[in-house]
Amino acid sequence: MDTVMPQMDEWKALPWKKLQRTVFRLQKRIYQASRRGDTRQVRQLQKLLSKSRAAKLLAVRKVTQDNQGKRTAGIDGVKSLTDKQRLRLGRRLSFRWAAKPLRRVWIPKPGSADKRPLGIPVMRDRALQALVKLALEPEWEARFEPNSYGFRPGRSAHDALAAIYTCINQRAKWVLDADIEKCFDRIDHPRLLAKVDTVPRFRRLLKGWLRAGVLEGDVFQPVEAGTPQGGVISPLLANIALHGMETVLRTHFRQRRISPTRLSPKVTLIRYADDFVVLHEDRAVVEACQQLLADWLAPLGLAMKPAKTRLVHTRHATAEHPAGFDFLGTTVRQFVVGRTHSGKDQQGHLLGFKTLIKPSRTAQHRHGQRLRDILFRQRASPQQALIRELNPVIRGWSQYYAGVVARDVFSRMDYVLYHGLRRWAMRRHGGKHRRRIVRKYWRLEQGSWNFATPAGVQLRYHSFTRIQRHVKVAGTRSPFDGDWPYWGARLRQYHGLDRRTCLLLKQQAGRCAWCHLCFTDTDVLEKDHRVPRIRGGKEELTNLQLLHRHCHHQKTKQDGSLAARGSGAQRGAV
Repeated sequence: MDTVMPQMDEWKALPWKKLQRTVFRLQKRIYQASRRGDTRQVRQLQKLLSKSRAAKLLAVRKVTQDNQGKRTAGIDGVKSLTDKQRLRLGRRLSFRWAAKPLRRVWIPKPGSADKRPLGIPVMRDRALQALVKLALEPEWEARFEPNSYGFRPGRSAHDALAAIYTCINQRAKWVLDADIEKCFDRIDHPRLLAKVDTVPRFRRLLKGWLRAGVLEGDVFQPVEAGTPQGGVISPLLANIALHGMETVLRTHFRQRRISPTRLSPKVTLIRYADDFVVLHEDRAVVEACQQLLADWLAPLGLAMKPAKTRLVHTRHATAEHPAGFDFLGTTVRQFVVGRTHSGKDQQGHLLGFKTLIKPSRTAQHRHGQRLRDILFRQRASPQQALIRELNPVIRGWSQYYAGVVARDVFSRMDYVLYHGLRRWAMRRHGGKHRRRIVRKYWRLEQGSWNFATPAGVQLRYHSFTRIQRHVKVAGTRSPFDGDWPYWGARLRQYHGLDRRTCLLLKQQAGRCAWCHLCFTDTDVLEKDHRVPRIRGGKEELTNLQLLHRHCHHQKTKQDGSLAARGSGAQRGAV
């Protein structure tokens, strides 16, 4: 099944389009065999895929070109590879390699004084993990529960929020809002390996990666539990470990018919990685679910974090907690309103309340603090440098919340940002000649004052982002089912992309302008100038095209703009 190819001297000359199609065909067959429960066929196809030269080359490209942390070194200090080194690594990938220890890196946790430990594998282990993930992921995507959304292709935090809204927009419910304490650090290794239940060669590799240990400075520390954060395959392993939470609740609390036309309310569990909520109309049922899940997690070495586990109601405040709950940076709550703003049931009857999902106060405070930090750090920089640092932060935060009720919050953040910019401008001139200072940094364009330079570099305010409701992924759908019209339409309608990217996706029919393959949810998209700016190309939409990150690298090598990256092609990831 492997593709026979002549020896090539250059990495960019490989037939990537053919390689990717070869690998996806095998992944689709693995997915279909897993869906119908044909374990023997799944194992045979996984062995075939892992031996494929096409899969090995794609795994190397994934960790050396596509991944965001591709330039983070392991204990060997290797941060990047040349094209010849990538080809050599692709040829030499072997399942006999022994796993090397991980390099310990500490990163700050958002909104907390604690730090999160990362374990960075060496480059060859990352490539081998990517290869094993190519084989294991389709099998488990066919088996994962429908309300699992974290670290899965084709699914996002917005799908989890949409699932919550669908569950409670007609009825008020009790909610168990919980977080698994140190999930990635405490998963029991024997239980996890037994649950993966894969072929011996994969099991041997997984066991080696889990027990490789970490090297912090010159001190080696053995690891007895957990999946290392920072590994390519770690998110998949964590999802496998937590697979079954939804099933155990559904088994213990089966729906029954309470009238000829009604079923009893069902228990709903919605999980995003190690954060989850359980929803039901009866408080006693939710309390029973909490105990049941605690007993289910214990054999895995896991437990719910007491400080982040709460029992709340979506509409009414309790003696311990106010109404509503925070989940994935948003606040979910039902507000009592009048007839004009009330929600309606399926028959059109007024409910007397409205379900709203808004950016949480914690997220607003954290974002405001980040904007203030940028203004302070750039207090002596030119206006253009300040705008170029603020714009990606504002755009990313606004696009994340573009699918919820955020218009008022965007206006409030713009108000806070305006006063910060005003203080920044006054500080530069000692507070003198305020009107003249305002006219120096703000431009009157189309009836409104915008913070912009005379050259036209303009600040992107939060309110520039258009609110667009997110459409939840259907049931157990997965990109491995091969339904490209469905997944292409979802990508083009995704509100997390800026307006130009959405227009380019529609113009290119969801395909890369270089390799002509369909974009998938896991691909990193980059805007490229057809005529590089170093050769006079402009920022107009007609001069832009969307490419895969690896295709962008090939294109810039050919047109010569890579040598002038600072003034040439735009390399910002979408």
